[in-house]
Amino acid sequence: MRLTDFWTRLEHALGAGYARSWAHDHVLSSLGGRTVDEAIADGEETVHVWRAVHAELRLHPSDR
Repeated sequence: MRLTDFWTRLEHALGAGYARSWAHDHVLSSLGGRTVDEAIADGEETVHVWRAVHAELRLHPSDR
C-alpha cells in the first residue's frame, strides 16, 4: 500500500482534521507500543500499519 493511500484511508476513517493528530498521539500495542507515525518512520510497511489501525478502530471489513 502506498503511503498516500494509507493517509487517504485514515482520513476517511477519522476525518481530515483528526487523522494526523491520532496518528501522532495514539499508541497501538499491535505496533509494538508505537504510534502510526513512529511505525512508519521506523520503516514498517504501510499495509501492516493499516491492518493495525483497522483492527484498533474496528473498521468495517470492506475497509481492509
